[in-house]
Amino acid sequence: MKYGYFKYVAGLILSTHTYRVACIPGTRNTYQILLIRSFVVGYSVGKVLVIMGASGAGKSTIGEMLAKAINCSFLDADDFHPQSNKGIEKMQKGIPLSEEDRIPWLEVLQNSLRADLVSGKTVILGCSALQKRYREILRSADANYRLGSYLSLVNFVLLDARADVLAARLQKRASEGKHFMPATLLQSQLDLLQIDESEGILKVDATLSPLAIVNAIKALIFSTRVVQSEKNLGRSQYYV
Repeated sequence: MKYGYFKYVAGLILSTHTYRVACIPGTRNTYQILLIRSFVVGYSVGKVLVIMGASGAGKSTIGEMLAKAINCSFLDADDFHPQSNKGIEKMQKGIPLSEEDRIPWLEVLQNSLRADLVSGKTVILGCSALQKRYREILRSADANYRLGSYLSLVNFVLLDARADVLAARLQKRASEGKHFMPATLLQSQLDLLQIDESEGILKVDATLSPLAIVNAIKALIFSTRVVQSEKNLGRSQYYV
């Protein structure tokens, strides 16, 4: 059933409530804007929603809360670093990961997600996924995915916050001994962060409360009203 799930895409509820959700402008067509909302829990095909962003954005917190709210599995990408590349050890020492570190790690993630999709599981993944080529590896967990189409059962929501907000969170976590990632690596991640507008990735304001962020994402994935593209709407900011 090649791309038979397209008809299950869901739209945004256009209103003026409290959850600030931005659709990155420039997406090529309505399908690309809406595919992220095709995450219809209960549909027989597996689905993956990647909560992405730089360190300190709240990927693990939001991912775990969202998975619990919709009764599905949560995976933390940090748990998949192959021991051979010593990725966690390098980051603990303040050394950014190289491509030689990242690609094997992403391929391990891809294989895990592919198994989940084949078995029909719904999965939330917390992963930085900073570059388009990294996201393409994850999208390719969908056996029907065509590179560059951005139409996959693996979709992405970006938790977006200013650098100073992220840095403050990382410094607080480090002082409490809650995470291995030092604040000194933040700029290297922000330098890597690349969003291609044609990907149709959604941005959620990561400075909202965790519950508000989860509710915003839930509103997106459970909405069923199909809307026009942002070009036709004459706006790039949507409110849910």
